[in-house]
Amino acid sequence: MTGNEAEPDDRAKLVGELENTLLGGQRRYTRGEVAELSGLDPERTRRLWVAMGFPAAGDQDRIFTDGDVTAARLLGKLVEFGALDSEAELAMARTLGQSLSRLAEWQTRDITARIGDLAANEQEALELAVGLLPLIEELMSYVWRRHVASAAGRVVGSAEGQDRQDKTVGFADMVGYTSTTRRLRATELSALLERFEEDASEIIATRRGQVVKQVGDEIMFTADDPGDAAAIALALCAEDRPERGLPELRVGLAAGDVLLRYGDVFGSVVNLAARLTTTAHPSSVLVDATLAERLSGDPRFALRQLRPVSVRGYRHLRPWVLRVNRG
Repeated sequence: MTGNEAEPDDRAKLVGELENTLLGGQRRYTRGEVAELSGLDPERTRRLWVAMGFPAAGDQDRIFTDGDVTAARLLGKLVEFGALDSEAELAMARTLGQSLSRLAEWQTRDITARIGDLAANEQEALELAVGLLPLIEELMSYVWRRHVASAAGRVVGSAEGQDRQDKTVGFADMVGYTSTTRRLRATELSALLERFEEDASEIIATRRGQVVKQVGDEIMFTADDPGDAAAIALALCAEDRPERGLPELRVGLAAGDVLLRYGDVFGSVVNLAARLTTTAHPSSVLVDATLAERLSGDPRFALRQLRPVSVRGYRHLRPWVLRVNRG
């Protein structure tokens, strides 16, 4: 055995330490025992577990830890305090699972690769991982608290209901993405998507918008102020994007009443913005009539109405082209 190889017993011990750190203790409980210890109904714990995106566990499978018991108790307390009802409890568990599973997938792949570059051997890599986990967890908690503070300021300061608000919704879509995926290698495509996401996120955040989500070649955002939304859209479609190695985009914007639900946005305004995006030409921004009216007095922007178009769900959609006012 060389000096760079870990002893099997040492490796097993370190792997166990890593798992215990991640899971909050050793696997020791069945699903029924978790229910008994947490005070929740067994069927309720099963539904919450599945809602978070984990495979259903057999009645005799000892896969749960003290951390799982603590999490079940916390969920129970949120309902007891009236912060959640039973329906919202499952929705929150589902939203947390979907959001954090994507984050975990990225972190595992990216950070594991970097640890592999830094470590001289497998045992050193595991030791680095164990040491990094508390740091990453603390950073995630900080970012979450910062976002909660920002969201609280918007919600508490709004005179409207928390679930329904007047917003401008936008979609930015990469032009020619399908053909691009066929000619680029995986590493090149990954780099392109990274540049797209980094640039779009920065443009949206610095102009007081909020990123709702990114799905492949498309990013969805909202803004409280119509002028901010218009400025975001025009910056996303800047003429010099190809020169900066950025993909060409098209953007659709629509304004009005939307439903806010667990970090996502729903309603006819969302559908309208999506349809306008598919109609827009490369490097152009289309807006609906409501937003065009709200922007009509803003000297920063120029608007021109187009002929009606027929898209899915809208037989006579009348878009407006939004441009920078250079006059």
